[in-house]
Amino acid sequence: LVLKNCGPKGYPGMAEVGNMGLPPKLLRQGIKDMVRISDARMSGTAYGTVVLHVAPEAADGGPLAAVRDGDWIELDCDAGRLHLDIGDEELAARLAALGPSDAQPMSTRGGGYQKLYVNHVLQADEGCDFDFLVGCRGAAVPRHSH
Repeated sequence: LVLKNCGPKGYPGMAEVGNMGLPPKLLRQGIKDMVRISDARMSGTAYGTVVLHVAPEAADGGPLAAVRDGDWIELDCDAGRLHLDIGDEELAARLAALGPSDAQPMSTRGGGYQKLYVNHVLQADEGCDFDFLVGCRGAAVPRHSH
């Protein structure tokens, strides 16, 4: 089960929308778990086999954007590998076929803070910080931060 366009850019702010329950049809068949993959984040109360924070996210042109119904995705936990099982040419063609409306979040079409955020936020694996702030400050947390 794949949920895409919910990362830092695709769902600006990377809201907690990744809780993907199993489809009722599968639950009725006795299936209690399945791999769920997303560029989103979810609560620590979630359960099962879940791959989150996929980066680069779909809205930033990552391979997740090219996933279609019926595709096979290989998950090798020991090797830390997630692979969309299509050829490089097919992947490139699918990504190239995405129009701006498919890959670009609505918030980038206007202006203001959302556009600034989407244009400059780093991916989940880089901390979702602004690119222009990297190296500008330390990581210290002051006592009054709570």
